[in-house]
Amino acid sequence: MENPRTIVITGASSGIGAGLARYYSKKGVLLALTGRNMERLTIEAKKCSKLGAEVIYDIVDARNSKEMKKFIDRIENIRPIDLLFANAGVSYTTTHTSEDKLSKEIEIVSVNLCGVINTIAPVLDYMKARNIGQIAIMSSLAAYIPTPGTPVYGATKAAIKSYGLALRSENTGKGIGITIICPGYVHSLITKEVKKPIMIVNSDKAAKIIGKKIIRNPSIIVFPFTIYFLVLFGSCLPSIVLNKIYSWITVQN
Repeated sequence: MENPRTIVITGASSGIGAGLARYYSKKGVLLALTGRNMERLTIEAKKCSKLGAEVIYDIVDARNSKEMKKFIDRIENIRPIDLLFANAGVSYTTTHTSEDKLSKEIEIVSVNLCGVINTIAPVLDYMKARNIGQIAIMSSLAAYIPTPGTPVYGATKAAIKSYGLALRSENTGKGIGITIICPGYVHSLITKEVKKPIMIVNSDKAAKIIGKKIIRNPSIIVFPFTIYFLVLFGSCLPSIVLNKIYSWITVQN
């Protein structure tokens, strides 16, 4: 979609979400931003306002379907949503103790999978009624390959990729574009846990890549291409070889 006027971005307080908010900030654009940290979210909202956008922001727990629908309804009552970035996500590393590991894994599934579905469902209903709109779902290159150190994170991203592609097929010809975004390492709170990320991209560059490509409504956006190629190649290898390559690419704390 070209020149969206009303854009909802979850997970907008840092990383790609914050980068996307800044990328789309200009006069005439209404940005609706959610995040988990009010201090960081407020800072990003002020940056977007200075760039010319009208900004509405709030702390919304994506895991809570009622809270998310209430926020989406609030924005729709102001102006129809043109573009949604279902971007909220969390991760963890296996350095967490066994005592808190299960709770972290449950949180990842709740946010990365259930939270995305909770975000998309009310927006999709509105878009179906109008036969127009675009939804972008933040997955990861981790969706293509097993991820030692972050197995549940990779599993949720693979599930979201599958979910998004199915939604795209269901809505073909209905005026609704659905794109799955699968980035490699991007500067964010999640990648702060990675000691040696390979080919890490800053959030503004990532947002620019996404913003330029999503206009054409592709099914999937992947970057950087070099990492994508390595991931596809690695997915064809025996697990013993794959694990050695993975340990070379990144060493987790």
